[in-house]
Amino acid sequence: MTDIFSDLKARGLIAVSTDEAALQKALNEESLTYYVGFDPTAPSLHMGNLVQLITAARLQQAGHNPLALVGGATGLIGDPRMSGERTLNPREVVEEWLAKIRTQVEKFLDFDGPHAAQVVNNYDWTSELSAIDFLRDVGKHFPVNRMLAKESVSARLSNESGLSFTEFSYQVLQGNDYLELYRRYGCTLQTGGSDQWGNLTSGVDLIRRVESQAVHALATPLITKADGTKFGKTESGTVWLDSSLTSPYAFCQFWLNADDRDAVKYLKVFSLRSLEEIDAIEAEFTAAPHTRLAQKTLAEDVTTLVHGKEHYDQAIAAAAALFGGGELVSLDVGTLGAATSELPRGDVSTAQLSEGLPVADAFVTAGIVKSKGEARRAIKDGGAYVNNVKVSGDDQTLTPAEVLPTENGGVILLRRGKKTLGAVDIVS
Repeated sequence: MTDIFSDLKARGLIAVSTDEAALQKALNEESLTYYVGFDPTAPSLHMGNLVQLITAARLQQAGHNPLALVGGATGLIGDPRMSGERTLNPREVVEEWLAKIRTQVEKFLDFDGPHAAQVVNNYDWTSELSAIDFLRDVGKHFPVNRMLAKESVSARLSNESGLSFTEFSYQVLQGNDYLELYRRYGCTLQTGGSDQWGNLTSGVDLIRRVESQAVHALATPLITKADGTKFGKTESGTVWLDSSLTSPYAFCQFWLNADDRDAVKYLKVFSLRSLEEIDAIEAEFTAAPHTRLAQKTLAEDVTTLVHGKEHYDQAIAAAAALFGGGELVSLDVGTLGAATSELPRGDVSTAQLSEGLPVADAFVTAGIVKSKGEARRAIKDGGAYVNNVKVSGDDQTLTPAEVLPTENGGVILLRRGKKTLGAVDIVS
């Protein structure tokens, strides 16, 4: 067993914990059973959840026993958000999302060997509780004054929207989860994000009151970006772990585009490489930042971890092909569609192609240039490309032969110079 507490601390992954010395001693001397929970309040986990998944994987690799809790019960409620009351999702939707999230969680943990992971569902024990049992056996141990002091609760009580009793009860449900896992599996550590600290400690307090036992909680910090924008967000929205919501190409690009100031920090959080390996990468990166070694390593490690090596290789091949470093026709339709999906673009009909659409018109339609005159100048200067092939003259036209197939039909890639990309979608 390794000193996992010191490793997590060196990676900047401990925001707050219960008795630090006691937790470090327990992690170093025992094989703890620990849990981390995920609620199905969306059809996929996202980048914030990835911190918890990788932290759980680190603890397992250090010789501890993971319980991955999927919230079939708490997902029907939803923890209080700062922004306001959640909309309750239908049971069948929650069950569908639960199955998807369970599949995502299972990719990060090892279910064989002496420290085999288990997936548990809090609906299994919560559904057995009557309202009377819940209030007598669990609610009795939660002082309302302490519940009101929780940050997520106090913030909501101070605004006009208020807080329903349903969401107010969430911390009681989560506290009961910890108690049940303590009783059923001997679980003595819960991990989560620092924004969940109030919910984490509710279980610690409940076990102390009911079982007279001291257990642990550990919260990771919220990940931030150096430029002040929200981590895990792009111009097109949230970065999801589900490939149907965020393509492996877009996922890989998210890491490749990391700010130089953030890249090494992200490596410590999201890569399973040792700190010694990361220190060596940092030294090389600092000496030659133009190589973007930290970003490239980050993209490879995390994309491979989440989507697999094949999808990482396809994403890198697609990025190279867009800028002329590979064959566009070699890309599968899904990767090509994902790689061109966020480019400036416009629509071109099959009829226009059949008639022969002037390349200059297509460049205007795609938004690469503002006028046909500007397009003609780019062509004359030798800086205009169709599917990475240089345009020979301003009388050249686009035809159906240039269409590259995608899942949604077809696309033609346009480029001005080395870096200005656009595309036209083919519509009937």
